[in-house]
Amino acid sequence: MNLERKQKPAVIQGIIEQQAQYISRTQLASGAIPWFKDGIADPWDHIECAIALDLCGRHEQARNAYRWLGKNQNHDGSWWFSYRNNMPADFTRDANYSSYLAIGLWYHYLLTGDVDFIAQIWPALENGIGFTLGMQQPTGEVYWARDIHGKADPGALLAGSSCIWQSLRCGVKLAGLLGRDKPDWDDAAARLYRAINQQPELFDSFSDGKHNYAMSWYYPVLAGVVKGKEARERIRERWDDFVIDGWGCKCQVEEPWWVTVAETCELVMALSRIGEDDRAEKLLDWIFRLRDSDGCFWTGIKIPEEEIWPDGEKPTWASAAVVMALTTQLDGEDETGVRFLPQIQ
Repeated sequence: MNLERKQKPAVIQGIIEQQAQYISRTQLASGAIPWFKDGIADPWDHIECAIALDLCGRHEQARNAYRWLGKNQNHDGSWWFSYRNNMPADFTRDANYSSYLAIGLWYHYLLTGDVDFIAQIWPALENGIGFTLGMQQPTGEVYWARDIHGKADPGALLAGSSCIWQSLRCGVKLAGLLGRDKPDWDDAAARLYRAINQQPELFDSFSDGKHNYAMSWYYPVLAGVVKGKEARERIRERWDDFVIDGWGCKCQVEEPWWVTVAETCELVMALSRIGEDDRAEKLLDWIFRLRDSDGCFWTGIKIPEEEIWPDGEKPTWASAAVVMALTTQLDGEDETGVRFLPQIQ
């Protein structure tokens, strides 16, 4: 793309609007936002899309997305791993999925100031975080999921746990808006923070190769649980493992190499958080090679074959990631001045 900085705001706003239109026309009447027409919807990507809608000023559509979550929450506070046409499709219950509503609602509040809506959705948020904390271990880490029978899978994911920490911090702030005190959420966040920073062996140890996924590399930085010098060193140490010059961020280290729009955009946001703006801007320029003629983005591309994969797939969550990443590059020239992932200490 290689746009001059002075040209960027108007061009970026146009690209953002194209993504918003795509997400909007894919959203079901129920409020659910599937990956694409006739595809599945999962709570995490659904919320990513709701955040993007809010960033684009489509607040009522975002509210409908959050209402859908409220209507489809399980009695224990969880959501199923995925849905198709509003019916459960995968009966796993993910701890990160169940707390992530807090981040979406925090952004909704920042962009709208609508405390009344936060109060309406509060029971779903409170119950969702309750389910998640029911899987936290004495050493601080949070097991990633329960199966349909309620059995916990004894392993903690670093990327998901970083998101859970961010969700807890957002949850505490939302509770404060409503005059509620949640010292147990504060304590849980502190224990998780210590675990991530002081006992990395507690995470990704149950599955071979998890450390070779890009999300395990940059998510602690993206969520803000690893900061400052340590964050910059973390990114620098494995940059060459995950980034292909001219293309973007790989999903994982091992071949076949698969550069994805979502991972690249999330890395852009992580870089922006730690002040690596030149690198972030370069990555954004690269992803425009993965933009289709309709303005939307493919999931990713196989390298070195340069083959779009999966063929024909343009997920809403890739568009949402693009919206969030581009918003970080507007340098305060957008109307909201809000950046993805609030700088929560």
